[in-house]
Amino acid sequence: MNENEEIKEKAPANGASHDAPESGAGPQQSVPDGSEPQKSAPAENAPQKNAGPASPREADAAKADGGVTAESLQYKSGKEVAKSGLLGFFIGLAVIVPGISGSTVAVIFRLYRKFIFAIGNLFKKFRRCAAFLLPIAAGIAVGVAAGFFAVQKLLNVAPFSVIALFAGLMFGAFPAVKDEIKSETKTAGRILLFALGLAVPVAISLVSALCSSGGHSLENLQWYHYIAFLALGYVVAVTQIVPGLSASALLMIFGYFSPLVDSVHLSYWRQNPQIFFVYLCLAVGFAAGLFTFGKALDKIFEKKRVPAFFLIAGLSLGSAVTMFFNPDVYEVYRGWAAGQPFAADLAVGLALFAAGLAAAYLFVRYEREKR
Repeated sequence: MNENEEIKEKAPANGASHDAPESGAGPQQSVPDGSEPQKSAPAENAPQKNAGPASPREADAAKADGGVTAESLQYKSGKEVAKSGLLGFFIGLAVIVPGISGSTVAVIFRLYRKFIFAIGNLFKKFRRCAAFLLPIAAGIAVGVAAGFFAVQKLLNVAPFSVIALFAGLMFGAFPAVKDEIKSETKTAGRILLFALGLAVPVAISLVSALCSSGGHSLENLQWYHYIAFLALGYVVAVTQIVPGLSASALLMIFGYFSPLVDSVHLSYWRQNPQIFFVYLCLAVGFAAGLFTFGKALDKIFEKKRVPAFFLIAGLSLGSAVTMFFNPDVYEVYRGWAAGQPFAADLAVGLALFAAGLAAAYLFVRYEREKR
């Protein structure tokens, strides 16, 4: 009797399970009578099995932001890994094909918010963010290689047909982007953001097609050129994380798209080894832009998610529209106007556009049904 009374006195006073291990009582529990302690024992380990956000502030932010936390980045199946790899492929391809926006594909795949969160928190939550980004990075490498060695050659042979196919994919997938704002209130400010987003890629495309200068030389460069390449790499990174912006269109405006594409050749590398310093500056600027701008964008989404998606919807639609008006396809139109035969090219392009439109829309419907 004396021992039991002593335990009862100790448990409420200390409130810790260390003084009574067999009770399983947590920090806020006292030791009740009978066999009740055995029922409460699993509760001590429950938070570790279902780990959520580390703090109430993170929990509130995650709730407002669609539940994006470091824990939610973990892949649950090989299918999810493959989808991230495919996203990376399109991001890499977007560097080569005018009008394609890799981030728009991320919105379509419903991976955009996770993508931005992982970039913005890479150094803070390195293990989970790096694991999430790894398949995307692998896909980017494949996409860039495919763009340089396959798609670019197809663009030289049948530019309208190739661009029509990608345009069909972008238009067919737009309903997935629209789903993000479908149930939201359409205020004047949000409609203005949508209109602004629509105008930005259209303006960039017009400038790149009508006002861009010829290609600049990548030889005999001065020190200030390398600083310019750092800045250019930063801006290209911004195009990769803001939906609707095209890296290739931007490079065309500055006159570096064709020179950079043409420089990827063994004979060019042997004759002009200084090109690797250009690549290095672009890569450093790109990495800096990716992490700093990605972190800023992550903060914006935490506080203004809905207005941000109205802007993104406009950017995505504008990006799809500009697929039919960019420097590559503009040259095609000029050729047609000059008397080149175009009936077969137009017929194939329209057929590929319809095929891309149908394929993308079926994918969107499949994703909707799955949810």
